[in-house]
Amino acid sequence: MSGIRRLLSRLVYPLGSGLAFVGFGLLAQVLRWRRVGVVLVILGFVWLWVFSSPVFSNWLQLTLEREYRDVPVEMVRRADAIVVLGGAFSHQAWRPYPGMSGSADRYWHGARLFHAGRGDVVILSGGRMPWRGAGLTEAESGAMFLRDLGVPDEAMVLDTAALTTRDNAVNIAALLEEKGIEDFLLVTSATHMRRSLGSFRVLGLRPLPVATDFQATPERPLRMGDFFPSSQALAGSTRAVHEYVGMVVYRVRGWF
Repeated sequence: MSGIRRLLSRLVYPLGSGLAFVGFGLLAQVLRWRRVGVVLVILGFVWLWVFSSPVFSNWLQLTLEREYRDVPVEMVRRADAIVVLGGAFSHQAWRPYPGMSGSADRYWHGARLFHAGRGDVVILSGGRMPWRGAGLTEAESGAMFLRDLGVPDEAMVLDTAALTTRDNAVNIAALLEEKGIEDFLLVTSATHMRRSLGSFRVLGLRPLPVATDFQATPERPLRMGDFFPSSQALAGSTRAVHEYVGMVVYRVRGWF
């Protein structure tokens, strides 16, 4: 079932949906629906061009990020705990160390907050997808990284079971209740913050958002290259679409 969901989600993303338009257009040509086929093929290429253009990608990500501020950790209010959501590491059992993505800013920012005295406990949440096989969980990989950044083991609490943002919220809610913690900072990527906050708030929790890993540039000066396709821009658009689709699904299921 999870494999089917992954496949369907990829068809919703800009690359999958754009290629689907082109594919249906070519099929329409084979079936001699000439005009329909031409329209679908053109629509597919225009779709991909738009989502791959830096100007559109920046705007789309900015719609998710603009309500949060990127501030120095010294300006963040102190809380009892710092909660860092996973989504930055991958690990293969035959490799000695996990690899990280750009979302590792979440952990780096969590370490900054800890060293700045913004919280005494760092809670890491992230499991391991079954299809990945053996290896470290997200939370275990993150703990290894934080250890290298000087965060002691006794200051870290790990949730190694969460596989989704909903799981993050449910599992952390249980940990907070167990430890008697009410006041906490929520650290995640700026594009992911809106869905994360909604997932916690629907459970009656009121975290203080501390966004990091900002991708969009407000008041970005336009250049000619901003209107031409870029793989990096397509990746940014895909992240934003993933969040919007996630919010719709979570809203329907009562998780947001």
